[in-house]
Amino acid sequence: MANEEDDPVVQEIKPKQQKVELEMAIDTLNPNYCRSKGEQIALNVDGACADETSTYSSKLMDKQTFCSSQTTTNTSRYAAALYRQGELHLTPLHGILQLRPSFSYLDKADAKHREREAANEAGDSSQDEAEEDVKQITVRFSRPESEQARQRRVQSYEFLQKKHAEEPWVHLHYYGLRDSRSEHERQYLLCQGSSGVENTELIKSPSEYLMMLMPPSQEEEKEKPVAPSNVLSMAQLRTLPLADQIKILMKNVKVMPFANLMSLLGPSVDSVAVLRGIQKVAMLVQGNWVVKSDILYPKDSSSPHSGVPAEVLCRGRDFVMWKFTQSRWVVRKEVAAVTKLCAEDVKDFLEHMAVVRINKGWEFLLPYDGEFIRKHPDVVQRQHMLWTSIQAKLEKVYNLVKETMPKKLDGQSGPTGLVSGDQRVQVAKTKAQQNHAFLERELQRRKEQIRASAVLPGVRIKEEPMSEEEEDEQEGEEEEEPMDTSPSGGLNNRLANGLPAGRAVGGDSFNGHPPPGCANTPVARELRAFVEATFQRQFVLTLSELKRLFNLHLASLPPGHTLFSGISDRMLQDTVLAAGCKQILVPFPPQTAASPDEQKVFALWESGDMSDQHRQVLLEIFSKNYRVRRNMIQSRLTQECGEDLSKQEVDKVLKDCCVSHGGMWYLKGTVQS
Repeated sequence: MANEEDDPVVQEIKPKQQKVELEMAIDTLNPNYCRSKGEQIALNVDGACADETSTYSSKLMDKQTFCSSQTTTNTSRYAAALYRQGELHLTPLHGILQLRPSFSYLDKADAKHREREAANEAGDSSQDEAEEDVKQITVRFSRPESEQARQRRVQSYEFLQKKHAEEPWVHLHYYGLRDSRSEHERQYLLCQGSSGVENTELIKSPSEYLMMLMPPSQEEEKEKPVAPSNVLSMAQLRTLPLADQIKILMKNVKVMPFANLMSLLGPSVDSVAVLRGIQKVAMLVQGNWVVKSDILYPKDSSSPHSGVPAEVLCRGRDFVMWKFTQSRWVVRKEVAAVTKLCAEDVKDFLEHMAVVRINKGWEFLLPYDGEFIRKHPDVVQRQHMLWTSIQAKLEKVYNLVKETMPKKLDGQSGPTGLVSGDQRVQVAKTKAQQNHAFLERELQRRKEQIRASAVLPGVRIKEEPMSEEEEDEQEGEEEEEPMDTSPSGGLNNRLANGLPAGRAVGGDSFNGHPPPGCANTPVARELRAFVEATFQRQFVLTLSELKRLFNLHLASLPPGHTLFSGISDRMLQDTVLAAGCKQILVPFPPQTAASPDEQKVFALWESGDMSDQHRQVLLEIFSKNYRVRRNMIQSRLTQECGEDLSKQEVDKVLKDCCVSHGGMWYLKGTVQS
């Protein structure tokens, strides 16, 4: 400012570091002033005798003290404004003090009252007491004060109060509003250097300038919720990423048709992106989407009713969802008997996705959405693969009897009835007998390939001559243990042109693809790549576990992939053997509860690393023993591989191929709990 040199700074007040007190006189002649009350307060504070230390020398409360307090920690958002001649002049504030009345005189009145009471008690007691005898006293000299003790004393409350009381008062002169001195000081609030020249600094828009003048508070930003929780604001929801929008909607709604989800997200959202996002947070049940259990029950959470951990709750809710994929009706007692959860938890599961019907049970909340099933067969197929994997886990955890359900066709409006295993085997045998001539041609074709392999050294074909009875028996076995990967399901999804899924008629293809002997087809190459990559990570797998991993692999593939055309058990096993693996004939005990797929164990025979020899010796041991002790494995490996075998090498081969249970070692996937 131009006049800054004429107005030197006399004194600076720092409100963050010092406390300011302002003493103001009270007009005792004002008719609103209560004189009797003022005299009583002065008497209580100073007593009857007035001296230099008296607070009110006039024996009236004729003054009031105001003490400052800090109003805000961030004063950069505030400014002093002065409007004059159509112009708004703003001056930033660097400190704000709020003055409040101080009632320290009441503390002095209490102290005076206690002193008078103590003096009266001392006077009364001295009249009754006799003259005391002279007693010997001991004089002690205080120690020199240390630096730490001095710092503690300086920082104590009593020292600060004493220092504050000793500070001298500074007399101020008050100037009224119309005084020339006040008008002169007020001129400093006006911009002195404009003189009609345009200020080039104010080139921002009004909204930007207001944002600079009033920036959003950091405290308000921290308190602002990231996403809606109980009540959804659609305006705020649509500012979030698409994946978060889908997750929040499904978490709140629980069950929703795909058409309703698209209407909530808006017409501008791509349906393909929504399909990709919904599969991450929900599962398909009867054509509708149901939120996944781990979204509702995250890790490290527990049931509010029973305290059961989230893992058990997710497993129980998955069982309820899986039951609704099989039927529109679920009985709560049946769910509670299988999951062993309390009635409140089971009721919560059912209320998420069903409505109770008197004398019937719980019915799925929404009708079967056949339109979505017809429009998106690839998504339906991926979801079917996931449900197959979940079903296998549930059967193992809850010891369920395996239920065989024919899958819904496109034209059906809902789930169909049960078909027994004997009926399916009978149908398969009947169709196999009807195609006896084709089976003969298949056998003849294999024999011709074997003869051709003698001329072509790069081709190896394994000959498995079978009689008609053995072929029929194998067809029945394959029908009992299918690997369901086709979207249409039903009885015909196990057969190709009337033959079992693992066979082809002459040179005909399987579901449009050549038979597994043709290793140059895209399906065979993709399948072999999956098998080789899987066995490089896990050296030993049962057929059941391999099928589960393959279903998960299918679920991760994009729609329309070649592997969705259908892979049979036989084709998968042939690919495993062609990839350098061997089947280990583990001697399971006669009373084993393992299924036929769990008894088929395959292991990688050669991987190209230093552990191949150790692994082969270990696999030979388990081809003759169901379970083995470690000392026997150690001695056999030492005998076959030499005395320099280290403990780390033994631990590695055991970790790759085996699991320990009850002090014994088993091949992976073969231990029965």
